[in-house]
Amino acid sequence: MTVVNVVPGLMLFLLAAASAPAQAAATASSRRPPFPRARLAPPRRAVGVAPPAADGSGNASTAAAKQPFTAHFFPQELDHFTFTPNSSRVFAQKYLLNDTFWRKPNCTGAASAGPLFVYTGNEGDIEWFATNTGFMFDIAPEFGALLVFIEHRFYGESMPFGNDDSYNSADTLGYLTSTQALADFAILITSLKTNLSVPDAPVVVFGGSYGGMLASWFKLKYPHVAMGALASSAPILQFDHITPWTSFDDAVSQDFKSESLNCFSVIKAVWDVLDARGSNATGLLELSKTFRACKTVQYAGSLTSWLYTAFTYTAMTDYPTPADFLQNLPAYPVKEMCKIIDAFPAGADVVDKAFAAASLYYNYTGDQECFEVEGEDDPHGLNGWGWQACTEMIMPMNVSSESMFPPYGFSYEERSESCFESFGVRPRDHWITTEYGGTKIYQVLKRFGSNIIFSNGLRDPWSRGGVLKNISSSIVALVTEEGAHHLDLRAATKEDPDWVVQQRRQEVEIIKGWIDQYNQDIAEMSQ
Repeated sequence: MTVVNVVPGLMLFLLAAASAPAQAAATASSRRPPFPRARLAPPRRAVGVAPPAADGSGNASTAAAKQPFTAHFFPQELDHFTFTPNSSRVFAQKYLLNDTFWRKPNCTGAASAGPLFVYTGNEGDIEWFATNTGFMFDIAPEFGALLVFIEHRFYGESMPFGNDDSYNSADTLGYLTSTQALADFAILITSLKTNLSVPDAPVVVFGGSYGGMLASWFKLKYPHVAMGALASSAPILQFDHITPWTSFDDAVSQDFKSESLNCFSVIKAVWDVLDARGSNATGLLELSKTFRACKTVQYAGSLTSWLYTAFTYTAMTDYPTPADFLQNLPAYPVKEMCKIIDAFPAGADVVDKAFAAASLYYNYTGDQECFEVEGEDDPHGLNGWGWQACTEMIMPMNVSSESMFPPYGFSYEERSESCFESFGVRPRDHWITTEYGGTKIYQVLKRFGSNIIFSNGLRDPWSRGGVLKNISSSIVALVTEEGAHHLDLRAATKEDPDWVVQQRRQEVEIIKGWIDQYNQDIAEMSQ
């Protein structure tokens, strides 16, 4: 078995983080390290799906025995914001349902319908996010909730122009925007409530990472559709100059330094050694053997990227329990990586140390014979993020000399040229903060907005671009010192530390308060 590199979604903002532009320009992928380009996730899960129905029902009950949801398709309009002839084109948008614990309305009206808990889909196949959001399944019985997971347009099976043509050019990809995605969610949720005859059922949206950003923005943009939002690990402040540009890599570095100064120093030292040894064909051949590459590596930058991915993703998923979200990893994997490095004898080769540590990420199960360092795969349909990172999702990132990674300076101009070369379009650098806000957020949302939970774990490098303190009595921040990337949305386990259990209980109690108040308001209005 081999490990194949998989381009991640939200992390593609580091496209412009070039440490070796000349080398990367010559690669088939034309990507410039260091940026994460490797993620081996669980294989795509087979879910039986019926053809789209005219009313959007498209039930696929055969999947119920294999998965805790059924797959459906909704006839979604292509363009919600213009009235051009092409705007009314319809595509099939995928969504998943679980009604196992849903409290359905009865004909007498004696019992109100349970709430709809809706996951606002990220940059990939919706099944993958659903199966990694066990928290929603865990709390559904307590609320009598209907669970809905909506796939983001241009990802998974929700391709407006089909699998072959959706990514063809800017003419088709131009419909891939966050605003279009939010409108998709609003229309689908509204239609679903109508079809289920529950117009007054409360809706709470959930999301993690980019999905968490969408959840918070959805609550602000569509308060008449959703009455609450749980936005986990949502870096909505990672734009413009709101958050220091060095914050992400500084946080990764701090995670490793907190475990072992030697571990931090080894990783910091490896990059120059890789560049020097990989400067000629003989060196690359030897490095390929060291890294157990399935094929001889052509560029030293590929090895830089391979290591960078392992260290950053391990920091992101530094969970207190074993997990297989991105890779199979043990509990507290950063600590385990540093134990590997620190166990080497004095004078051991720095590249050997770094490779051994990274192997924990790529090969914790020990069954990988070699690594496709320069190979690519996209089992979860993530490739559309490259377009989003070149149009509106512009998150400036610098790497400081204090980091354990090679220094790098972000440039809006360089990003613009790179994106124009790739897609023929230029980024709208400040569109996100214009459309959704973010600047002076604590002042603005104190008087505007309500019912949002921003949850973050400080071990997650994305947390530094998140909301880390309460904005108002109903827009609250739940922050855990030892938490990692949307840990709270994962399914509960017996090994969960008390602080994780307490965080999830807080979230449940807050959501209960929202729904109780909502139902009380509905009851008073009906009198």
